[in-house]
Amino acid sequence: MAEKLRQAVTFLPLKDLRYADTAPQGHTWFMSSMYDTHEEGEVQYQQFPSESSKGRLLCLKGKETHDGSWNSYALAWPEALPINATLLKGLTFVSYNHYNYDNIWHGLSAMVPFVSWHRRNGCESPSRWILYHWGELRFNMSPWLKILIEATFGGAPYIENFEGVNDSQPVCFEKSVVMRHNEGGMSTDRRIETYDLMRCRAKVYCNLSLEGRISEVNKQGLPVIGLTLFMRTGPRSFKNESAVIGIFEKECAKIDGCRLMVAYSNNLTFCEQVKLMSLTDVLASPHGAQLTNLFLMDKNSSVMEFFPKGWLKLAGVGQYVFHWMASWSGMRHQGAWRDPNGDECPYGEDDRRCMSIYKTGKIGHNETYFTEWAKKVLDQVKIKKLEEAAANKTHASASICACG
Repeated sequence: MAEKLRQAVTFLPLKDLRYADTAPQGHTWFMSSMYDTHEEGEVQYQQFPSESSKGRLLCLKGKETHDGSWNSYALAWPEALPINATLLKGLTFVSYNHYNYDNIWHGLSAMVPFVSWHRRNGCESPSRWILYHWGELRFNMSPWLKILIEATFGGAPYIENFEGVNDSQPVCFEKSVVMRHNEGGMSTDRRIETYDLMRCRAKVYCNLSLEGRISEVNKQGLPVIGLTLFMRTGPRSFKNESAVIGIFEKECAKIDGCRLMVAYSNNLTFCEQVKLMSLTDVLASPHGAQLTNLFLMDKNSSVMEFFPKGWLKLAGVGQYVFHWMASWSGMRHQGAWRDPNGDECPYGEDDRRCMSIYKTGKIGHNETYFTEWAKKVLDQVKIKKLEEAAANKTHASASICACG
């Protein structure tokens, strides 16, 4: 009987081209015959073996990096694995990402559901990660994401590359968890708990205090307000950085305890970024992946975002990711300023082709608007911090580093 079951294992394409038009929707074109486990407010996932798989293990075959329809998957009973199959012990995380693992925002979005599962399952950590993009294998992720995974799970991620396994040889997994919807299905409370855990683990990894920003005061005993201008170079940088810095510097100087920090995302190590965010109450930055760091601030910190010309009409819903992320991680998004001026588009401003011009545009400034905006946000933060200081409130605790 075991031999008959072994012969009966059927491999299906990892990327089902029948669903190409709705690739990330429903149960997706990735492992399209499988349905997710989804409890109210929790991540959508598949686990093998499980009751829904009738005790069967997940098996994969193929090492294709350019066409996911040539890679395949199947389920098999542990006593009847496919012929010539290799069984890998321990827990395997299988990630499907419709975007990529190099951009730290897209990479973090793919990681979050695994952190939530880890938190809800006794802090169990993976022996390996298998990364897919459109069913195609990927073997790298951004260095920032790798270190965040190391901090969160207590060890550097091993990304499986199936070395020594040929294209036709099946590989099966003793235990595996598959995610293919990023944070989809997670409630706000569950997202906040997950970001709490990552923030706490990152601070521990970087040997930083967990006490929270409320504990820092100036010589007059007033709470310090950390205002950080997180700059970009090249696309979406400010046309006149010194003018923008001057505006925020002037408003910061009017607030007792306000400290302005100017930093560039491209020349900081991971732990330098964690430290910078831990000292930040107000983060002001152009739209871009560097804003992914916002969840590393204490909860209820503020975010101010800047856009070049043309994004509102043409950039689609993706331009709101950091607005969403602020909500998901317990921050306050204080709005966005959108430059009305910029490069002209030869096709007319409403033409979709203009986005290729606007995407890399630089950002100007409006002194009156920036002055009033900075004053408003800093005043709000000052009042909030004074109230918290009077109540002796703290934001952080070592207990949130523990799993639920």
